[in-house]
Amino acid sequence: MKEVSIVIVDDDPEFSASVKMFFDGERGYRVSGVARTGREGLETILSTAPDVVLIDTILPETDGFEVMSEARLGGSRAKFIAISGIPGDEYAARAIRCGAGHYMLKPISFLSLKNRIDELVGGAEPVVPAIRLAQNKMLDERITNIFISVGIPAHIKGYQFLREAIKMAVACPEIINSITKRLYPEVAGRFDTSASKVERAIRHAIEVAWNKGKIENINQIFGVKVYSGNEKPTNGEFIALVADKMLIECA
Repeated sequence: MKEVSIVIVDDDPEFSASVKMFFDGERGYRVSGVARTGREGLETILSTAPDVVLIDTILPETDGFEVMSEARLGGSRAKFIAISGIPGDEYAARAIRCGAGHYMLKPISFLSLKNRIDELVGGAEPVVPAIRLAQNKMLDERITNIFISVGIPAHIKGYQFLREAIKMAVACPEIINSITKRLYPEVAGRFDTSASKVERAIRHAIEVAWNKGKIENINQIFGVKVYSGNEKPTNGEFIALVADKMLIECA
C-alpha cells in the first residue's frame, strides 16, 4: 500500500498531537505537516501536497471552509476531512460544498478517522460505493428533503443516525441484511456511541414521523401507497426503502 501523507490543520495542539501520535504508530501513514491557523494550513497544504488533510472548520485567521476552497483553487488534489466541534446540518453541508469528503464531530474515534481516510484514498478495503464521492452532496440533499417531507426533525439524534445508515445502505446495499451485526455497530462507531442507542434513536425518529401523520407524504415520495396510518415500517424496512430510491435516482 502506498504511504498516505496527512496534514493536520487544527488550533488545538493537544488534539493535533494525539492524532499525529496515532498515525505515527500506524504503518502506511505519515503526518507530513501540522498547522494551527488557516493561513498556515493553506501554505502547508500547497507546499507539501498531502494525500489527506484533516481540518477544523473554525480556525484563526482563515476558517477551514475558506482553506479548502483556496486549496482547490491553488491546485491541491488532497482529500479533505472536516473535523468540528459544532453539530448541525448547515456546517456539514457547507463543508461538503467546499470539498470535504467527510464531516466528523469531535470527540472522534481515531479508528473511525482511519477508516474514513482509507475510504477516501482507497488504501484499505473500504465499503465499495455504489455512487461516486462527487455525488455525496446530491445524496445528502435528497435524503434531507425526504426527512423534511416525512417530518423527521433535524434536532433529534435519530436524524443523524438514520441519514448515515441510509448512506451506508446506498454504498453497500447488502449491509441491510446485517442490520444488527454490521449497520448499527458501524453507525455507532462513526458517532462514538453504542449500537443499541443507534437502534433506539432511529426507531424514535421513524415514530416521530408517523405520529405527525405525514403518511401521505411518504406515499407520494415513493409513488405508491406503501403504508397506511395504522402501519409503521421497521428500521430496516425504512432504511432499505429510502436507500433503494436513492440508488435508482442517483444511478
